[in-house]
This record gives sequence, structure tokens and C-alpha cells, in this order.
Amino acid sequence: MNKKDIANIRKEFKLNSNRMQIREIFNVYVQKESGEIYHHVSQPFQMLEQETQELFLANFKKVLTGHLDTKLFELKFMRDVEDSTQMFLFEGLQQDATEDWKEYMLEIVTKMFAHTVYEFDTVATFIRGENRKPTRKRDQESEEGGDDEVYSNQFVLCSLNKTDLPKKSLMFDYVEKEFKPYNVFDPIINLDSPLSGFLFPAFNDNAADVNRILYCAGKANQPDVRFIEEVLNCEEIITAQEDKDCFDFILKEVIGDEVDSRVISNVYEEIDKLVQENKENEESEIPTLDSRDIERILTVSGVENVETAKVEHAFKSIMVDEKHEFKASSLVPKTIKIETKVANVSIDPKDLKYVKYITYQGKRCLLLEVDEEVVVEGFRLGEETL
Repeated sequence: MNKKDIANIRKEFKLNSNRMQIREIFNVYVQKESGEIYHHVSQPFQMLEQETQELFLANFKKVLTGHLDTKLFELKFMRDVEDSTQMFLFEGLQQDATEDWKEYMLEIVTKMFAHTVYEFDTVATFIRGENRKPTRKRDQESEEGGDDEVYSNQFVLCSLNKTDLPKKSLMFDYVEKEFKPYNVFDPIINLDSPLSGFLFPAFNDNAADVNRILYCAGKANQPDVRFIEEVLNCEEIITAQEDKDCFDFILKEVIGDEVDSRVISNVYEEIDKLVQENKENEESEIPTLDSRDIERILTVSGVENVETAKVEHAFKSIMVDEKHEFKASSLVPKTIKIETKVANVSIDPKDLKYVKYITYQGKRCLLLEVDEEVVVEGFRLGEETL
């Protein structure tokens, strides 16, 4: 799934959506430590009070919010797994009877808590519904298109949320006209920060891919490996941060520990060109880099003596999979931070070429080339010629 696919589904999680129908919602309350199911209930989503619907819809949006390979991950199911989650989800979608649908979802809940102990009660929420998307925009003259012809796909979305105990507070009783402690013992379901979640199936080019699932991690670059492998039964993944770290290690192996700022700036600029070209062409695949692409980029960026054997050796020494391809979008940092005892500087990767590390009068200095006057606290700094 790409960003556009996810955004198209996420935006339909709103009251009275014309293109998304949520058939029913299934909530399972699980006790801490024991992992035992205390209560579960399923009901038509439209039967919930409007305020409750809004709370859940906001939560479902959060499950589908985040950067790909950072917080959201498209996973591939492993093959030949006994009692696989893929089978439970697929069969659950086919069921007409609510009781049958619930049984399949309860099987997944059992897997969630088979080897995990939480310090708080949790709630697993499942919804199943249908999302529709027009095959083409409506023509203003012929009035054809729009909702006349649509892609229609059924889906299951799951959100796992923690519960919090309410804090003691002071209240004012209008009837008795007195201040007194307000004690509430009912746990509060935290719908602001899902622990994890997933959408099944994944959607690519408006078609459902039942061999893949979209997984949401609770925190950026911190996917739950156990949840991915043992609960979802999916293949392991590499986060965007891990991809970036491995790429940096390969560059150090080829270039060395010291590098001219213009060279590293050129490297990021070359990679960013691929990313920007991909954004302009929405139908193209996400650009990736293999060892040959890295060799080419280093050569055009000004790295001397770039040899194929050297790049391949660096690639093999860092990566377990010799055929691994780096996603270009994961390799260019949003900002580069230069930290010193005197000051911390944040700079755009493409502007790194304007930063130089020099020795002046026996002292190490950071030289930042600018083309405008520098104003500090309202004062224009005096210019000094070295």
C-alpha cells in the first residue's frame, strides 16, 4: 500500500460516510496479567451513540496514521502456518452470522495474549465493513462516473488499546453546595494512542491483496516483532531507521570515516532526485537502490576510487540479504543535526555543502556559508574578513 491508498481509506472514517459502511464492531475486554477475556460484545456500529461512534472513528484513523516503514508496515503472511491469522481473518470476512465472525476474531485475541503479559487491562476492538471508491471522477458534462461505478472491498480493522485508571479529583456538588472528592473506579479506554493495530487485507491499485496486511506499531520505528511473527504470522521487516543505519554503514565502509561535506550533500541530493521523480509519477513503483545504484550515486557525487568489488564487499558485510534493496525515501534525513559544545545546528541535507570544518588560528571552527545578513536578538552581526 502507498500513502495515497491509506489516505483514501483513512479519510472515510467519519460519521455518515457515503463510501464506507461499518457493519459491526466487536469489543473484547482482557484482564491484565492473566490475559483472560473478562467480557466481549458485538453490535451494529450504527447502533452506538453518535458520541461513541466519533470516539471509535478517531481511534481507527490513528491506526492508519503514520509514515510507511516507520509506523505503518505492509507485511507479507508466512506460508504453511497452522491456524494462521490470515485464515482467521479471511474466513471471518466471509461469515454472514455474527457469532461465526466473533469466533474467528476471538481466536486472534487468544494468540495476542498467549505469551504477552500487560500491566494494565486491554481492549481489542474489531470492525468489519466495506469501502467503496469511484473508478473515475464524475464528468461534469455527461454526469457519468463518480459513484456510478466503484471499486468495492470488504475489510477488517483491529485496534488494541490500553486502559487507564481515572485519577482522583475534587468536584463541586451543585446540589449540596460543597466540595468533595470525586471517585470513579471504571477504567478508561485510551483511544488516543493505540498499542497496535492492523488492516486486512492490504489494498494495492484498488484491489485487495489477501496475502498482505497493514500493521500499525505503537511507536515510530518500534514494531513489535513478537506480534508480527507470532500473532499475525508475517515475515520479518526492516524499519526505515534500520534501513538508513545499514545504508550509512555501507557508505562508511566505502568512503571511510572522514568525508567532505559537499560529497555527502551530493549523495543525498542524488537520492532525493529519485524520490521527487517518484512523487511526480504517482503510478510508478517506490524507487529502490541496490549495490550497483549505490556505486553509481557515489561516483557521480564525487567519491574517488569507487570500485564495484569494494561496494559489493561493503554491501555483503552489512546486509544479511545480498539482494536487499534500500527504499530511497528512507535514506534522506529531513534535517541533519550538527552538535557541538558551543551550539547545535540543524540544516537541510541539500545545504550541507555550505558547511565546512576548518582550522583557523590553531582552533577548529565550523564555517557556515550564507548569502544574507545575520541578525541575532535584533542586532545585525558585524562582518569580519579572515
